[in-house]
Amino acid sequence: MDLYDELGVKKLINGYATLTSLGGSRMPAVVLEAMREAAQHYVRIDELQEKAGAKIAELTHNEAAYVSCGAAAGIVLSVAACITGLDAQKRERLPFTDGMKSEVIAHRRGVEYAFTIRQAGGRLVLIGGEQGAEAADLERAITPQTAAIFVVYKNDGMQGQVPLEEQIAIGRRRGIPVIVDAAAQIPPVENLWRFTHMGADLVIFSGGKGLCGPQSSGLILGRRDLIAACAFNACPRSYIGRPMKVGKEEIAGLLAAVRWYLGLDHARLMQTYEEQVARVIAGLATLPGVQALRRFPSEAGQPMPRAEIIFDEARLGLSRDDLLVRLLEGSPAVSLAPAGECGVYVNPQTLAPGEEMIIARRIRAILAGTEPDNSGVL
Repeated sequence: MDLYDELGVKKLINGYATLTSLGGSRMPAVVLEAMREAAQHYVRIDELQEKAGAKIAELTHNEAAYVSCGAAAGIVLSVAACITGLDAQKRERLPFTDGMKSEVIAHRRGVEYAFTIRQAGGRLVLIGGEQGAEAADLERAITPQTAAIFVVYKNDGMQGQVPLEEQIAIGRRRGIPVIVDAAAQIPPVENLWRFTHMGADLVIFSGGKGLCGPQSSGLILGRRDLIAACAFNACPRSYIGRPMKVGKEEIAGLLAAVRWYLGLDHARLMQTYEEQVARVIAGLATLPGVQALRRFPSEAGQPMPRAEIIFDEARLGLSRDDLLVRLLEGSPAVSLAPAGECGVYVNPQTLAPGEEMIIARRIRAILAGTEPDNSGVL
């Protein structure tokens, strides 16, 4: 019996994604060991942040790095850094920014976590409409009060937005830093330096998604002066970042995760994902009323495959939503993402070897009527 059993918390097979609501990702042993070692000693957090950040920056070919308490906290600290710099009086006033340069420009289409911008005192200025925006819209939105340009980046989700390269060029020309929210954009590994090498000033990643670090960690990469301003606003100082405490364990764990991830055979990892997707498809494609397909890329635009399983609900006498509930309420519990109106996705990124076959067997059993229905939905 483990802690989850003791508390009566149901453990899941996660075929959905590296969702915060499902605990992010599994941490490899090297990350767990780094966190265990870090927990045994007292250190000065500022010194640990500085030296761990320098090592991560070196590993990822960046000027500087900072470990935050998740990617959302990374957005708060990045916006705060662009507003205050190292001005102590401005820092003390956040999130109240009257009379301060605090406007943050973002595309109306695609902006996420807008509350984190406002939480830091940023005044959100949205450009474009549902059809997108053009460079002229961005240029017109810039005023003497503009503190930053904020970009939510997805590998396949930039349609309708001004190309990132052009936003960076405009920011450089007008002296305005560009913040890139790339929380889920690992893989590919090259993204750890791609955006900053393009000229982005700050780039934010989740520590607990593709990097497989602590779920409560995030990574900010970029300009040395702005990284210093992130730390200036962050815990242990009692300002806007104080509630977003990152512990010595998370700092050590994320450093270990970055090292581990950079050392992976990424081609082999992608091949493993392809094999898992192929097994799901082979296990379900022959069922009457079922269509099983390979889809690419992932839900976050990452360059990796997933399986889409489409159901003929009328023929099967079972709705997709009822199937999802039965998967979640059965044993072992399985969480999958809905796809369209009558399908599901199986994402290999969060699956241990063999779990893809458990998912296929569970679906087959439910559709065949051989698995007990404990969900109460039918």
